[in-house]
Amino acid sequence: MGEIVDLDRLVVLRRRWRREGKRVVFTNGCFDILHRGHVELLKAAKALGDVLIVGLNDDDSVKRLKGPDRPFYPLEDRAVMLAALEAVDYVCPFSEDTPLEMISRLAPDVLVKGGDYRPDEVVGRDVVEGAGGKVAIVPLWKGRSTSEVIREIVGRFGRTG
Repeated sequence: MGEIVDLDRLVVLRRRWRREGKRVVFTNGCFDILHRGHVELLKAAKALGDVLIVGLNDDDSVKRLKGPDRPFYPLEDRAVMLAALEAVDYVCPFSEDTPLEMISRLAPDVLVKGGDYRPDEVVGRDVVEGAGGKVAIVPLWKGRSTSEVIREIVGRFGRTG
């Protein structure tokens, strides 16, 4: 089971992993309503290295990015669910709209995003590539997105369900 940690703790761990030659992979997101697309992305990300860190938007940043009705699950619930996934080693909440500070401080070896991004759109790409790392884009699972899950629920049960 993964751990939920703060950024300062991860920075200390990152130094150790670098000395040990471990390949650190980073991805991030809201992970609002966990679904198979998320699980597949995280499994693919973990396969690219030794340690997978997931940056997790806090509730206020999710609201700013996704709208006033989100997140569906509060930060603590989302963090616990992510940490319980086999592929995830560490979950680190952040309050900014992007994980740039986290990426800059950790300098992961691999920065992973889903196929809805192009490499030139990935926040932190310049930091990671500048440190000798790479950006990996993982294909999306068709029909597996949070927006599609929400549409399906509303379609089946209406807004009052």
